[in-house]
Amino acid sequence: MAGRYVALGSSFAAGPWVGRRRSGSPRRAGRSASNYAALLAARAGLSLRDVTFSGATAAELLDGQDGAGPPQIEAVTADTDLVTLTCGGNDVGYIGRLMVGSLVWPLSSLPGARREAAETDAQTSERLAALPATFDRLLTAVRQRAPHARIVLVDYLTILPPDASTPTGRLPASVASWARDVASQLSAETRAAAARHDCGFVAASEASRDRHAWSASPWTRRYGLWPRDGAPFHPNQAGMRAVADLLEAAI
Repeated sequence: MAGRYVALGSSFAAGPWVGRRRSGSPRRAGRSASNYAALLAARAGLSLRDVTFSGATAAELLDGQDGAGPPQIEAVTADTDLVTLTCGGNDVGYIGRLMVGSLVWPLSSLPGARREAAETDAQTSERLAALPATFDRLLTAVRQRAPHARIVLVDYLTILPPDASTPTGRLPASVASWARDVASQLSAETRAAAARHDCGFVAASEASRDRHAWSASPWTRRYGLWPRDGAPFHPNQAGMRAVADLLEAAI
């Protein structure tokens, strides 16, 4: 396959602190020069336009993100041949809740941390219930802008051990349980959206069940004060290579 490739998404696609930052990209984007899009483009001979940006919600891919420049969707044009998307976690506070749950005092007592920790099951359910409509709006826009493009959705690599009896350090068991449920629902909504819009779907979550952050050969990182080989609760370089492998097989 050859042609123009546009990568859309949030930090799980951007790859903050995975190797070097992509030259010329905003520091806030956390856009790695060796994220899965860059690896795939190099292997497949694709011309890459990477507009992934850390912190983006699925809605902000369409509507714009404060301080991030034009909405990511504007990179998708009629001559685009491939579009990949990883998004949705920020719409439901997935990684934010994991981060706050791992903080030590006094960081955990800051107002923003207390608000995140106070998230209720009802609020999470409301956010998840809104996600299908957001995905529909986003994928409809991508298809309209690039009617001949192949569109592939990639879900989130597994972060937490699937076995709830596995210790997760300072992360409370209640937050870990919440996160497992959210991750499962995020994957299901992403897969369902791909099916509704006749898009490809790469189940990174399934492929990484045994490569969680507490495994012997992880594809994601645990919490840590000093980011290295990926941000806390995000893909590391091995995870980015694995997703590139999955995408290469899919296309």
